[in-house]
Amino acid sequence: MSVRIACFPPVARRDASVLVLGSMPGEASLQAGQYYAHPRNAFWPIMREILGFPASAAYGDRLDALRAGGIALWDVLESCQRAGSLDSDIKPGTLVVNDFASFFAAHGRIALVCFNGTTAERYYRRHVEAAREGLRIESVRLPSTSPAHAALTLADKVAAWRSVIAPHLHFQHHRNTR
Repeated sequence: MSVRIACFPPVARRDASVLVLGSMPGEASLQAGQYYAHPRNAFWPIMREILGFPASAAYGDRLDALRAGGIALWDVLESCQRAGSLDSDIKPGTLVVNDFASFFAAHGRIALVCFNGTTAERYYRRHVEAAREGLRIESVRLPSTSPAHAALTLADKVAAWRSVIAPHLHFQHHRNTR
């Protein structure tokens, strides 16, 4: 049975330069009230490698590290109906897209949109592309951090994410150099 679910508010400072977009939080994230809360999701380990915060960092500290690095975090969908956590279970006729025109107006330094997987990119290109009309914003799909996407190792995902995001970071001195 599918139920209507809603995303979290964006995590962003006004001077953010990178926007990372998922499609919709999974069940573990919705239950925890936290982005990427599933213990096998690679998002936080990837960000830890890029931004250099400790593995034991509390959720609020991880969000602070994102903000300090100039990374904003959000989802393409404001709400939808879905049974379970898989993007493939989202019912297409139930999609409500977030207000990207207002987001981009309030965050005028966004220069790069990174899609956390194929579904986020597909929904964005299909439903949001016009919201950035006239804006110079690059976009790129990165390997999904979902535990369902196991085609790449964590090291490969870190390398892919780092190569795209690192040049846009606001600070360089706290980055982990491993």
